[in-house]
Order: sequence, then structure tokens, then C-alpha cells
Amino acid sequence: MSDALKILLESIEQLSTKEKALAAHCLLTAMDSATEDDVESEWLKLAEARSAEHESGKVKAISWQEIKQELT
Repeated sequence: MSDALKILLESIEQLSTKEKALAAHCLLTAMDSATEDDVESEWLKLAEARSAEHESGKVKAISWQEIKQELT
């Protein structure tokens, strides 16, 4: 994990909701915008499938704190 990502993860909780949304927007727009035509629809299918798994109890969500601990 890069130092820049570590700093971001360590300081993200200090950001307001508005600042987090802006940071997420900046990260997403900084990514390569050249995508295949069906990528969005595939992501939507995956998101819907995972949402259904969560709602049915097939999978259990984990907290942001647990994710951060795994990454560090």
C-alpha cells in the first residue's frame, strides 16, 4: 500500500460528508474514463446481485473500521 493511500485512509474519518463525497468524485473522475460500452451494465448487475445477497442474509456486511484494519 502506498504512503499516499495510507494517509488518505488515516485521515478520511476527519472529513465531513461533503468532503468525502468530493474526494470520492475526484478519485472516480481521475480514473481512466475510456471504458467499454457494457462495463457500466456489468457493474450494475454485480451491484444488484451483491445487494440481493446482503438483503437475503447470504453474506454479512463488514464495517469501514474492519476494512481499514485489514488494509493496514
